[in-house]
Amino acid sequence: MPPATVGAMAWLPVSDRSSASAESVSDVPAALVDAASKPYRRAGRFAYHFARGKLRGDPVYEAILSRGLLQGRTLILDLGCGQGLLTAWLRAAEHSFAAGAWPAAWAGAPRGVCVRGIELMAQDVERARRALGPDLDIVRADICQADFDSADAVVILDVLHYLRPVSQQQVLQRARTALPRDGLLLVRVGDAGAGLRFRYGQWIDRITMLARGHGWAPMHWRSIGQWRQLLDDCDFDSEVLPMSRGTPFANALLIARAR
Repeated sequence: MPPATVGAMAWLPVSDRSSASAESVSDVPAALVDAASKPYRRAGRFAYHFARGKLRGDPVYEAILSRGLLQGRTLILDLGCGQGLLTAWLRAAEHSFAAGAWPAAWAGAPRGVCVRGIELMAQDVERARRALGPDLDIVRADICQADFDSADAVVILDVLHYLRPVSQQQVLQRARTALPRDGLLLVRVGDAGAGLRFRYGQWIDRITMLARGHGWAPMHWRSIGQWRQLLDDCDFDSEVLPMSRGTPFANALLIARAR
């Protein structure tokens, strides 16, 4: 997952909550991780173990379900979707919720969701298709150029820092155009002002890119304040949810709504 698809770092509280309270969410049920990652066995060992590791250890997937961030949203656009983890996660969640195997402390699962993914890397697209089957709606394209159509929610996880600043703004403006008033945008970004934790995550990102054969790609980070100003410029109101629990990074999820 390179330009238009990898990892990021940041922090900050949602509204008036403290960082500690904002990060205290329930543990992910093992059965849910098993169900969401199982289809990736068809796509090979790397795809399967990558899916298990991300879904079990990355707090953003837990937060999306436990906090009900996508409840009531049925048309979801996943930009830089990689091997389709969000689709697999939401499918497994709907089945688990219907079966009554759902944490009591969590919000209800999204239901009747259609996810459309856009991913630049051919290998990730192929893994997604092999794992999730012919019903998967995924397009191999550059998110800076692809048609977004319309959506109830747009999700951009760990992607924007691979785009030039002007392209970051253009993608967010086009996401706003794709959404109705009060449409939802979820963006995980890096906080360039977060000190050593940010620097650590930045180097991990670069090492990952080199290991996957993508070279020393330029990255374009902003502080959380600058990310929020960019969202404001693109006609979004935003709040910030810390998204580093259980990791050494400084990640944040920006929860934005279209004005």
